Amino acid sequence: MSANSSSTAAALALIADDMRAMDAVIARRLQSEVPLVAQVSQYIIAAGGKRLRPALVLLMCGALDYRGAQRFNLAAVVEFIHTATLLHDDVVDESTLRRGRSTANEIFGNPASVLVGDFLYSRAFQMMVEVGDMRIMQTLAEATNVIAEGEVLQLMNMHDAGLTEAGYLRVIRSKTAKLFEASARLAALLAQSSPAVEQHCAEYGQALGTAFQVIDDVLDYDGEVLEMGKNLGDDLREGKVTLPLIIAMQRGTQAERATIRQAIETGGTEQMAQVINIVQKTGALRATRDAAATEALRALNALQNLPQNPYSHALEQLASQLLARRS
Repeated sequence: MSANSSSTAAALALIADDMRAMDAVIARRLQSEVPLVAQVSQYIIAAGGKRLRPALVLLMCGALDYRGAQRFNLAAVVEFIHTATLLHDDVVDESTLRRGRSTANEIFGNPASVLVGDFLYSRAFQMMVEVGDMRIMQTLAEATNVIAEGEVLQLMNMHDAGLTEAGYLRVIRSKTAKLFEASARLAALLAQSSPAVEQHCAEYGQALGTAFQVIDDVLDYDGEVLEMGKNLGDDLREGKVTLPLIIAMQRGTQAERATIRQAIETGGTEQMAQVINIVQKTGALRATRDAAATEALRALNALQNLPQNPYSHALEQLASQLLARRS
């Protein structure tokens, strides 16, 4: 286990009992009279992962001293929404590997993955309605809609070698950071915190989610398949233009820019070794890590305005470990 993994594990150990309580909610709410629904859902949820989004709900609830049972319900809602996006993402991206295992679409087929993703979305909305709080419903409804817009925006940007850093950030703030932001905001709403505290929670979540995605994009050019649980070069193959490529094109020679542009436009991984070499040679990976560090520091600054206790210290650990994440 790497130092980063140990740091994350230490932060999440604080909510181990809460996560088990959430798992019980998930198991209960995944039940369906249609066997394939439960089968596909269980497969992807059992794949594990860090489950940072529901953990963020639970840690932030702890930081704000909210102990009500609704925290388990909303953590499960967030996990369902995230799982639905994964099912749909893997179909759109034609992915075959996630978290070191075959994707659901690879095993069960695209139709089952799309339809079970729809089930998880609708089940999440059933559960959030049960909370009976209009602000909570508004937060989750808006987040789900923004995520969908981010997915479409990313689709429009595929194979576009002219994508700017601002365009890239717009996609990840919608597609990834929005659910982190909503997760942290939900805790403030459950705790009936002041508008100022709610805003600090939301800013922490958005900054953490942005840093997380930026580092994830670094790992596509600076990681190992066994560590990452996905295929090296997947982003390039899918035509995704991420920050390492954008910076490498800004800094590279005319010939290097042409190589990266061709790889983006064709999705050809036969140039992968060349592209990785250019990305590393131009210092694009370090610059991208610096961009992630700036976001992680923004998250840490937002925490300074929240109560200081073991839960907020765990949230601090999560942001700090993103400064050196390797897998």
